[in-house]
Amino acid sequence: MSTQIIESPQELEEHIIKLIAIEPRFALVYEQVGVPSLRHNAGGFKQLMRAMVGQQLSVAAAASIWQRLVDADLTNPQAITEATDKTLRTQGLSKQKIRYTRSLVDHDIDFVALETMTNEDVTKTLTAVTGIGRWTAEMYLLFSLKRADVLAVDDLAIKVAAMQLLDLTERPTPKQLKILIEVWSPHLSAASLLLWAHYGLLRKKTAVPL
Repeated sequence: MSTQIIESPQELEEHIIKLIAIEPRFALVYEQVGVPSLRHNAGGFKQLMRAMVGQQLSVAAAASIWQRLVDADLTNPQAITEATDKTLRTQGLSKQKIRYTRSLVDHDIDFVALETMTNEDVTKTLTAVTGIGRWTAEMYLLFSLKRADVLAVDDLAIKVAAMQLLDLTERPTPKQLKILIEVWSPHLSAASLLLWAHYGLLRKKTAVPL
């Protein structure tokens, strides 16, 4: 499996143009939204910990708890290892999130090594951590490792946008979507970013929940 990456808007645009050649229906989305933001981040331990902390919380609540952890210098493996559960709870972590965070520490992931692993091997490495599912691993591949061929078939917004784009009668299941998007490879990340942008437009156009 390729470990090709997208590092710039120009490279993303090249992938979009090749994607449109495969699936022309993306052309209208591209005309409406242009080249989406790559939204890259630095990755590493803090990025994954922050993702875990934010699971099933509102953006505001997640940001508040994360800031408390940052202020208490509790966002690195050594500090978490030395902290008691009570200390972590004081900063807003639930019992479950404490277990997830300690699992992340215990797995001692080599984040540099991830950069040269295949997408599937990165996913296996990350999902071995309690509290990290495939979606989180795919977001890490897309936004931290800048991989060019990633599409999260479990993502609700992507399923809704794909249903509209492809004129499907109902939301595709992850299995159905995986089959439908095979032909878009190796430009799946461009498809992901366009579908998310398309979903944003769909939400603005209708007052009916998607």
